[in-house]
Amino acid sequence: MFKPSRLHHSACHDHCHTSIPDTFGVLCWNVYKNNRKNSRFQNFLRTEVERRVVDLILFQEASFCDDHHFELPHFSYDAAANLEFRGEFYGVLTASRTESSHAKAYLSEGRESMFGPHKSLLLSDYSFDDGSALLILNVHAINFRENQRYSKELERFLNLLKEHKGPMILAGDFNSWNKKRMEKLQKIAEKLSLTAVSFEKTGKVKSFMGKTLDFVFYRELELVEAVVMDEHKLSDHNPLFVRFKRKLSETL
Repeated sequence: MFKPSRLHHSACHDHCHTSIPDTFGVLCWNVYKNNRKNSRFQNFLRTEVERRVVDLILFQEASFCDDHHFELPHFSYDAAANLEFRGEFYGVLTASRTESSHAKAYLSEGRESMFGPHKSLLLSDYSFDDGSALLILNVHAINFRENQRYSKELERFLNLLKEHKGPMILAGDFNSWNKKRMEKLQKIAEKLSLTAVSFEKTGKVKSFMGKTLDFVFYRELELVEAVVMDEHKLSDHNPLFVRFKRKLSETL
């Protein structure tokens, strides 16, 4: 039911950059399908992207349409749909001032329930000036299933990422709302040598039953800034803003 007729969506403005800067800002946010239908959302996003100098935007529960340009000028996007309803697609979306050099959309192997939808994830990479790649996996993890299914889905993340040598970001809504899920997520992060971004306003990051749901993991990058943006009232999740600096000494 509601299975998308098209999984991978993308669009690029003519003036997109060809490489990502060595210092870049990332905005990660479960937007609760508000990114296209709420005018207040557009104003908030536009203001914050310019004020904080955001280069990459990772949405979960985003709304998008075939080949329509992203809401902001100078941004391209790739998206992975898990739902389609009345001509609108929903899923994870990664937008950037730089066009991706490669992107692939996936559906979770399991469904949310017997008749529920799959979840989607998007793997994309972006080139630095010297041609080396930043790999990003934008995730909205499966929710209403048993721990065993959750564990299998996270093992898939490991299989998708383990061959990459270099800087990497794994981010999104992981639905890690119990101890076993959290332990599995931490194990996957350790196997990939990933570090979780630590936010000062930890209580403002979306959680359920005392467990954090939203994470930004990274490796071979220097963390410059991390902010939870809680003054918006546009979603039940707060956007996470992170600024990274490429560790040039490790890539030469």
